[in-house]
Amino acid sequence: MLFNSLQYLVFLPTVFLLFWIIPQRLRVPLLLVSSYVFYMSWRPIYGLLILGLTLGNFFLVPFIARSTKHKKLWVGIVVALNLITLGVFKYANFAAGTVTDCFNFFGLTVRQPHLHIILPLGISFFVFEFIHYAVEVYRGKPVVTSLPAFALFASFFPTQIAGPIKRYQDFIPQLGYPGKFKWEYLDQGMQLILMGLFKKVIIADNLALVAQAGFSHPESFSAVDLWLITYAFAFQIFFDFAGYTDIARGSAMLFGYKVPINFNLPYLAANVADFWHRWHISLSTWLRDYLFIPLGGSRGTRSQTYRNLFITMALGGLWHGAAMHFLVWGAYQGILLIAHREYGRALEAAGVAERLLKSKIYHALSVVFTFHLVCIGWVFFRADTIAAANQMVLKMLTAPAELLHFSLRQLAVLQIRDPLIFPALLLILPVLMISQPIVNWLNGKRFYQSPPWAVQVGVMVALMCLLTVFSPDTSPRFIYFQF
Repeated sequence: MLFNSLQYLVFLPTVFLLFWIIPQRLRVPLLLVSSYVFYMSWRPIYGLLILGLTLGNFFLVPFIARSTKHKKLWVGIVVALNLITLGVFKYANFAAGTVTDCFNFFGLTVRQPHLHIILPLGISFFVFEFIHYAVEVYRGKPVVTSLPAFALFASFFPTQIAGPIKRYQDFIPQLGYPGKFKWEYLDQGMQLILMGLFKKVIIADNLALVAQAGFSHPESFSAVDLWLITYAFAFQIFFDFAGYTDIARGSAMLFGYKVPINFNLPYLAANVADFWHRWHISLSTWLRDYLFIPLGGSRGTRSQTYRNLFITMALGGLWHGAAMHFLVWGAYQGILLIAHREYGRALEAAGVAERLLKSKIYHALSVVFTFHLVCIGWVFFRADTIAAANQMVLKMLTAPAELLHFSLRQLAVLQIRDPLIFPALLLILPVLMISQPIVNWLNGKRFYQSPPWAVQVGVMVALMCLLTVFSPDTSPRFIYFQF
């Protein structure tokens, strides 16, 4: 059941109405049943997977809290249980393929076994939530004593498939809050859902056509074309995932619940570290708290800190998918973060860091430079293979020479194709980069007298129906569903 489907357009209002009609004591069970219906609408058998992990974590984690001598042992068992489950479903085929390739490399012909494992939707997200719960209890946080509340924490349908990754100490206390319905829940929730549908259906799905054509046959395009294609994917993945997050947050808000934001204008980041403070925030903070810091964080030597950064980002890349190009993408992000720290040290040593950071021109150039570094990473993220990504990137690096040659050629021969596309991009790209701030500004302005709430709700419902009904038949599912 996709957020941009007619099924969800019926499912969500039904659950919303029932939630506010029934007594408060029945609301958590209602959402729990609804969440399992939502998840099992894809493959019913995988409802047993999330149920089994829920029961396992619910009954094992209290041993961490009660134990005095074996806390590390118990938290190790719980984390291992979750990681093994994730590994079997997500990385078994990848591991088998890697071992087979190693044998073949040394001249031993081995056929890769067909394991016939289908990746369950959202497993990476709810497994990370279970690990977070176990580690927080190990650190002294209280255990959850209500099984329905804990089960809903993991299976809550707005965040079940692609996050944001919740923190249990923030989410579970909210389950007892919304005693009475407030119109602001409906108003804010529907605005977020409408904005999310617009980002997904109108922007991301149309950009997907450009990205799909380009990444399917990169050899057919020039270096400048490949940059345009990469820009298209950069904004496709942002509006696709940000659209999903808006719908998830809006759906949760309809029930009076708040889930964390996941994006904060990432393409306006002035450096790679700032980018990761703005992009997929719930994942980046999870990696910081439960991988980077346990590895040692920044407490050791500089080389140890850089090692921890690299391992964290490389594993974060592999979390996105069981393929070498995701691992390379994560490693690339780790290298960029290390280079950023070294660059900062060099500026500090030269005594120019403070002056440069206050310069608006330097800031603007840093934003553009960071955006293009991120785009190069997106090539490895999106390409089917490392070889294809390498070929694209190497060709893209020749774009300045290609542009110079093209500009000189235009002085003699007037051509139509590229002269119109590239200047148009120069105008469109900044607009896309600042589109979210513009939307935020407009949301805070009142240019007219607000109509009655019934009219507002009716208009938003009509717009949601139009966006859903008239979305393209070939509309791809949300990108992060595969992770």
